[in-house]
Amino acid sequence: MTRMVFCQRLKKEAPGMAFQLVPGELGKRIFDNICQEAWAEWQKKQTMLINEKKLNMMNAEHRALLQTEMEKYLFEDGDVQIDGYVPPSEK
Repeated sequence: MTRMVFCQRLKKEAPGMAFQLVPGELGKRIFDNICQEAWAEWQKKQTMLINEKKLNMMNAEHRALLQTEMEKYLFEDGDVQIDGYVPPSEK
């Protein structure tokens, strides 16, 4: 049976993740409050952020920036802002 959570990002009841993907207290908060759909959206944004800003995950400052952006995106209704990125127009 799928574990359901009330997703803080999408503001709806939805299937939660099968296991905690991020270690520590933040990971527990994500596991308890973020659904699979919102996590998948974050992963796309995270990939764009890493690529466009040329982040190096071996660099502690870059990891901290990514974590801050993740918390804003998942819990504060923020969106990832990338300088110079223009989303494709909807048709």
